[in-house]
Amino acid sequence: MGRGKIEIKRIENSTNRQVTFSKRRAGLVKKAREIGVLCDAEVGVVIFSSGGKLHDYCSPRTSLSRILEKYQTNSGKLLWDEKHKILSAEIDRIKKDNDNMQIQLRHLKGEDLNSLQPRELIAIEEGLQNGQTNMRDKQMDHWRMRKRNGKMLEDELRMLCFRMHQQAVDLSGGMRELEIGYHQVQHDRDFTSQMPFTFRVQPNHPNLHEDE
Repeated sequence: MGRGKIEIKRIENSTNRQVTFSKRRAGLVKKAREIGVLCDAEVGVVIFSSGGKLHDYCSPRTSLSRILEKYQTNSGKLLWDEKHKILSAEIDRIKKDNDNMQIQLRHLKGEDLNSLQPRELIAIEEGLQNGQTNMRDKQMDHWRMRKRNGKMLEDELRMLCFRMHQQAVDLSGGMRELEIGYHQVQHDRDFTSQMPFTFRVQPNHPNLHEDE
């Protein structure tokens, strides 16, 4: 018994709709891949789910942007304005520069050197020598800076020790003066206590005068 036909309309049940979307999307991508391989065609598929999630597929030997450019050229429909064209060209230039920098980096690491000409190898050698010289100069600058900072710290430590010693001397001198003053006061008190206490009362009152 064959499978019955279904009515092509929106599936109301959200769960059934999501299951059907996943199955149909997988089948559509499979058919796109097959036609690309069997017919040597450039195929690009862009699918957005009802929730806005993007699903896309593109033939391995091309890209969606290239397919869209071909579509724009052949259909005459303008997909993006001049501003986007300039931005796209700038992105392509940056990607190309990045690729060149990656190649140069591999060369500096000593990789993929067989494809280079002697003149290019000499240029790389000179670049490495210049880089090594600059690195040594930078290391010397750091060493001089560390030495200068170390000397400044030593001077500050020496000055701090001198000030601490000076404060200790001043404090010791003050304590000595206090001790001398204390002993001097004690000596005066002892001397006063040892003096004979003598005095004469002058009879100033009239009744105390002797009879003449």
